[in-house]
Amino acid sequence: MKTIVLTGGGTAGHVMPHLALLPELKKHFDRIAYIGSIGGMEKNIICKHKQIDYFEISAHKLNRSKPLKNIVLPFLFIKSVQQAKQLLKKIKPNIVFSKGGYVSLPVVFAAKSLSIPVVAHESDLSAGLANKLCKPKAKVICTTFEETAHKIGKKGVYTGSPIIQTEFETIKKSKPILLITGGSLGASAVNNAVFECAKELATVFYVIHQVGKGKTNKMLHIDDYQQIEFASNMQQLIYSADIVISRGGSNTIFELAYAQKPMLIIPLPKGASRGDQVENAKNFEKLSWAKVLYQDNLNKQTLLNSVNELYQNKNQYITTLKNAKIPNGTQKILEILLKYQK
Repeated sequence: MKTIVLTGGGTAGHVMPHLALLPELKKHFDRIAYIGSIGGMEKNIICKHKQIDYFEISAHKLNRSKPLKNIVLPFLFIKSVQQAKQLLKKIKPNIVFSKGGYVSLPVVFAAKSLSIPVVAHESDLSAGLANKLCKPKAKVICTTFEETAHKIGKKGVYTGSPIIQTEFETIKKSKPILLITGGSLGASAVNNAVFECAKELATVFYVIHQVGKGKTNKMLHIDDYQQIEFASNMQQLIYSADIVISRGGSNTIFELAYAQKPMLIIPLPKGASRGDQVENAKNFEKLSWAKVLYQDNLNKQTLLNSVNELYQNKNQYITTLKNAKIPNGTQKILEILLKYQK
């Protein structure tokens, strides 16, 4: 019986690409298992799919703001690796596919110790810490950005990002649709700026604002302005939108690019992350794939100006993205998994 173990978590960006691969994985593997963290958001996403068996380990994230708290991490990591080894011995996978994030690290280390082949995928322009540490353990690291594969070296393979392909009806409104998404966790800085100018935006657009769990502004009641906490139909919303405001997470912006959607990227600033979203956004801006508004310059007026400019130039962005021929990495990643499975 052919079995694959998927792993990754912390944000939806480390989880959703697995779901893009799912229809193809089901054709080639008899069993699909997922190893995530105890209480992690990945459990809520994965457990909705009955064809995936979900398993948990304790996983601990590096604390970048309070380094002293990281002193105990090596001991906790050893425990996590042991938990992952026990699960892998029980599951007996032919291969492990890792999407990064702190939960993936002990799984990859455990797999290597058991001689189970590992294939990883790096979404961002520069590799995250987990994938840097996993590199010696992996057969291949697939990449969303072509230049990332060159930086990784011999193990780097440019595949593109896996993108979900489903059939659906697009949403129709009397106004052009503006989709605003801050990622699975929402984005407070973006939300607050949008709340301030929601009325102005709704005079021109039908606004669909994905705010994140528990971040709805219940004081706002505006015609043609809709708030949602989490969108299970995000691909439908993307393809229905005329323009999109997004954070700079790689999976989201590449899905927007693949769908040829003019986008305003407001990347998470370096102080609040390792700076990967800023790098992603700069790359898209350099290629003329997106307009960028940095959070330091974000306010009601700059947001309105940027949205208006994006909409006025939307056809130019659509043409550029169409000519770029953004790849869907699903088939290339599948080929690599089938090549390296034992």
